[in-house]
Amino acid sequence: MSITLRSEYEVAIVGAGPAGSSCAIRLAQSGVKVLLIEQKQFPRAKLCGEFISPECFIHFAELSVLDEMSIAGGVALERTVFYARNGRSATIPSKWFDADSHALGLSRAEMDLRLLNRARAAGVEILEETSATGLLFDNGKVSGVRLKNKTRETFGANSAITIDATGRAKILARQIEKNDENFRHKRADFVAFKTHLNGATIPHGDCEIYAYRGGYGGCNCVENNRFNLCFIVSTEIAKKYNSDASEILKKVVCENQRAAFSLRNVEIIDDWLAVPIESYGRAELAPTKGLLTIGDAAAFIDPFTGSGILLALESSKIAASVINDGLVSQSSFAEIANEYKRQYSISFDRRLRISSFVRHAAFVPFLAETVIKTLAMSDRLTSRLAKATRG
Repeated sequence: MSITLRSEYEVAIVGAGPAGSSCAIRLAQSGVKVLLIEQKQFPRAKLCGEFISPECFIHFAELSVLDEMSIAGGVALERTVFYARNGRSATIPSKWFDADSHALGLSRAEMDLRLLNRARAAGVEILEETSATGLLFDNGKVSGVRLKNKTRETFGANSAITIDATGRAKILARQIEKNDENFRHKRADFVAFKTHLNGATIPHGDCEIYAYRGGYGGCNCVENNRFNLCFIVSTEIAKKYNSDASEILKKVVCENQRAAFSLRNVEIIDDWLAVPIESYGRAELAPTKGLLTIGDAAAFIDPFTGSGILLALESSKIAASVINDGLVSQSSFAEIANEYKRQYSISFDRRLRISSFVRHAAFVPFLAETVIKTLAMSDRLTSRLAKATRG
């Protein structure tokens, strides 16, 4: 099948979430010719905890979008409180991560739109409502992406380097996996649900995290006095309740005494969103020649750490720096990929391991209660563990 080729780019990025947009901004700020491709039309809802940790503000300043984030109507979150099923709690103040700042409750619709607008202003060429349907290859190396827009026009875009920033879907990386004869599709172990609520009984400035059998969830205020509720359950529990999120909320999440209290009078105001989660931890950072992954496509960190958005911003900063240096020095893709892997491992491997350990404890009620009881007795221990999940 013939395909029309559009302009050539130094970098093509698929996915305009925080990882893709921030990487595009950083590259454009360095003079790199970037194409950013997004399947949806912004603003759009996105399944996420909608908790922006204090360290993210440094990145927003570097991306010249801090003022836009500050006036978006988000809610200052001064502390995160973790609740065991029996109601016992441990508290993590946001000031532990930045004494002069706080976390922010802001919807992904608002945050992502502001990042996308900043990318456009920085000179990034943006294609919304455009899907990546495949990869282009030249002598065994990825040389761009096949695309289809909302009018079903099919075309291609050539690029020296292509980046998969499509989150847990890993749309581009999966195409490489499926061509591997040893690839075996992994069954999703968990399902995540998210909606917006009115009427949660949560102190202003708090983000609450609830542990229960087979998962955990969290709730915090975002703009317009709404609350964002996001929770994870095992696939078995989701099947037991026919993936009815409202029923799972009542029968499973609200087994947690604090969740039952805080969410007792809520009104669900948005449609439920749901996505399967196949795995946590690291994925392939360079699945094949010419292709890199960033954000959740590179690694999915446990949401309770509050650092999913931070990981997206940090990984995109590493990738943009390595790519820009490699383009300037005319390095081979192998050299760029190896340096990206090296810097990524230094930044994330330890925190991913620690987060995995805590997640396993959180999914077992007795262990969760023991860990929270222990942390409640020692701010020093709690601080060390919390900071370890942030690197």
